[in-house]
Amino acid sequence: MTLLLTAAVPFTCGGVVASERPRVIVTSDGEIDDECSLVRFLLYANEWDIEGLITSSSQYHWRGHKWAGDDWAQPYLQAYAQVYPHLVQHDPGYPTPELLQARTLIGNVRAEGEMDEVTPGSQRIVQVLLDESDPRPVWIQAWGGTNTIARALKTIEQNQPGKMAYVASKVRLYLIWEQDATYQDYIRPHWGKYGLLTIISDQFIALFYHWKKYLPAEQQAYLVGSWMKSHILEQHGPLCALYKSHENGDFRSEGDSPAFLHAVDTGLRSLESPGWGGWGGRFVRVRENTWLDPVAEPGYRYPEGRWYTNSAWGRTRLKKEIPHDAELIAYLKPSWRWITAQQNDFAARADWCVKPYAEANHAPVVALAHPEDLQARPGASVALSAQGTRDPDGHELSYRWWHYREAGTHAGGVEIQRAGEVSASFTMPAAAAPGETIHVICEVTDHGAPRLTRYRRVIVTVVP
Repeated sequence: MTLLLTAAVPFTCGGVVASERPRVIVTSDGEIDDECSLVRFLLYANEWDIEGLITSSSQYHWRGHKWAGDDWAQPYLQAYAQVYPHLVQHDPGYPTPELLQARTLIGNVRAEGEMDEVTPGSQRIVQVLLDESDPRPVWIQAWGGTNTIARALKTIEQNQPGKMAYVASKVRLYLIWEQDATYQDYIRPHWGKYGLLTIISDQFIALFYHWKKYLPAEQQAYLVGSWMKSHILEQHGPLCALYKSHENGDFRSEGDSPAFLHAVDTGLRSLESPGWGGWGGRFVRVRENTWLDPVAEPGYRYPEGRWYTNSAWGRTRLKKEIPHDAELIAYLKPSWRWITAQQNDFAARADWCVKPYAEANHAPVVALAHPEDLQARPGASVALSAQGTRDPDGHELSYRWWHYREAGTHAGGVEIQRAGEVSASFTMPAAAAPGETIHVICEVTDHGAPRLTRYRRVIVTVVP
């Protein structure tokens, strides 16, 4: 049997291929872990076109209730301005401090779920979504509640209802829980019929306050104070110095970071489908175009309403306080499996704040000698090659090809031959049925300091 090298048609996320630079809007309630996430977000600001940094509210925080202040982001933006001259040495794509300031706005913050007031933040979202000069998707992240997003969508519905289908085709929502009721009360009933792509994450708890209770020891090693102090907190400039770790330097929480890590182009193609998995987690379609966390519990039924602290599987499981809970650990694996690579990448960018290009490390550039999407018959040998991969700093590279079994639709496994070499192969299972897919990840890590990892995903579709 022979491999067919005809490339499959890639998922294009509404007509825009995922390789284009993503556009993002952040809405945040300014909780202390949002502040930690903002440090990392700003170090990755070269990865996207940032259309807005908008302060919103949530069920936990609003103006007058555990409120960080309307201007809570300013110290971080000012520190970014100080390290910006260093960051652009590593990538001229970092946005200017002036652009970020111009797009930092106040949204709906007067109360939990308040969406009556038209605010500068909601109007900015309206402006971006109605701008027909740029057809790219807009990834709108809710680090807090969805009320400012809901207000923007309601403004569009009231003023330009004929544009709703067009706007919905551009919007991609990534929600860190549903931290108020506005998604269920307004967004879903009014916009769900347009196929509004929505990811609602509970997996983010892999990176929030209770990480010592369930993360494997290998991942915890990159979050403890000794690692954080040497790689992030100390001698890495004013932005990293603002990072609010615990007193001993331990990682505190970045529950909101998966919302933007999902949109970092690492080569995993995570923007092409929420079900494929990447640095922001892996999800399953539960209803309409809404994607939640995969739950392995037999007979489990997802709630009809909100996916949040009172109903999400991981959070309710955590409350049971089961020691070394293997089921919770497995539930969170789609997120924690990337922590080592994520933290090393964070450390490299912290270095960029203080080191010139020649003294810092930069991620390898992974290439494939064939299309990302292949077709093969059952029993065929599938050849894989990362020839052409390079490292910008000239470091030695290590290769690891692995089958991302959960991301594909074929239930069986495959054994990859020469998985640690530049070129590898596997045999398509004889039992594979036409239309089924197998996802193989090419993971490449350099030998710089810190060691950095990038990927390419190959999707092989079974044909008769």
